[in-house]
Amino acid sequence: MNDHVATVMLSTLDEQHFGIRTARATGVTALSLPMLLHFCETNTVELLIARCSTYDLDATQAMERHGFALMDTLLYFTHDLQHILYTSQPGALRVRSIRPAEADTVQAIARAAFRCYHSHYHADPRLDPLASDEVYAEWAYQAARSRTVADEVLVAELNGAIVGFGTLRLSNDTTVEGGLFAVCPTARRQGVYRSIMIHALEWCTTRGASQMLISTQVTNLASQKVWTRLAFEPCDSFYTFHKWFTQ
Repeated sequence: MNDHVATVMLSTLDEQHFGIRTARATGVTALSLPMLLHFCETNTVELLIARCSTYDLDATQAMERHGFALMDTLLYFTHDLQHILYTSQPGALRVRSIRPAEADTVQAIARAAFRCYHSHYHADPRLDPLASDEVYAEWAYQAARSRTVADEVLVAELNGAIVGFGTLRLSNDTTVEGGLFAVCPTARRQGVYRSIMIHALEWCTTRGASQMLISTQVTNLASQKVWTRLAFEPCDSFYTFHKWFTQ
């Protein structure tokens, strides 16, 4: 979560999904904004997805003056792994590591779970909503297949069927970041997500990490309730803006 130093790069994944030359910027400040805009002009970028700290009102207002539009607010939560309050329990629901042949299954779950999700993609009326859904399906598929995307993918199995998953990535020696989590719509309200989160915390401790980070949109109250009940605490927040360079 190093979003306090301005960086910008082309986003191949977004370009493949939407057919639009896209760049992503993090840690945007009012001072760095001219550099980011110059990068976009030089690289014929059509869409810039930019994040800044919610504490940085100068950056927020500077982006608004340059035609950026607010798309979402991202909240980060952290868990001190020295104080895990809950442990996994045996039962009908089993959480385990994904197997190589199960990438298509988690992709299908992501596609169903994130249909019309309130993401920054879906908030932009210029982006195809079906393509926006597919971003998360592709993310899940790639995470299941490549350790460059995720260091671990946990799946929840109920009555022999996979009903949810979560991806984890080692940010550094002490921090694990939770990436994409999803539960099949037909399996919700059965404790699946909570069980995946508990196993995720346990996986973090086996890797010697001292904290786990995870993030979501401010409107995703269901996930935030699970996290706070498991002793996660809010630690940071960012605005996501879109800037179009084409009419």
